[in-house]
Amino acid sequence: MFVGHLAAGFAAKRFAPRTSLGTLLVAALLADLLWVIFLLAGIEHARIQPGITAANALDLWDYPFSHSLLTGALWAALFAGIYYAWRRYAPGAWAIFAAVLSHWLLDFASHRADMPLAPGLHRYFGLGLWNSIPATYLVEGFLWLVGILLYARATRASGRTGVYAFWVMIALLTALWIPSVGGPPPPSLRAMAFANIPFSLVLFAWAFWIDSRRPARSPVPLVP
Repeated sequence: MFVGHLAAGFAAKRFAPRTSLGTLLVAALLADLLWVIFLLAGIEHARIQPGITAANALDLWDYPFSHSLLTGALWAALFAGIYYAWRRYAPGAWAIFAAVLSHWLLDFASHRADMPLAPGLHRYFGLGLWNSIPATYLVEGFLWLVGILLYARATRASGRTGVYAFWVMIALLTALWIPSVGGPPPPSLRAMAFANIPFSLVLFAWAFWIDSRRPARSPVPLVP
């Protein structure tokens, strides 16, 4: 998934209003960020195989350290623990933990049976949403819409910048996602990995900036 993972980060803002959207998106995409690092380092492996699923051409046959359920839980606990030690904000730490762990669950739904439980365990799982392009658009698009709405309802723009910067970001990410489903495969794994690095840096910087222009809404007081 692409915007499906981003949706988890956007939605988490509803439950941790003091945590920046940038931090929450890093959490939601942490497994993929680690995968790029491990792939370039030769620790994990993949290959391009057009047609392996309808929506995606990657054969992800060896990525237990970035994408297994066990290591996902460990990365989630580590990231959440560091955040809590720094910010002392428990809702944010829990939101980060959930966002990191959501990556395995969303990939389990979308991937073919290539999702590992733990390094060294050669049993793999996946529901295969990517075998259907219409189903991928429907499910991931729904998640994306829910994430956008939850973030928009949890924050308010402090000026026109907060409005335009947010909705331009949503439009650009959506425009990138739509042709990526079932689109042409990347020219090479290294090219894809190196392109992912500046894209991620720009995305996270933009998210931190947008969040600074969209403070969390004040909770509505309960009427006695």
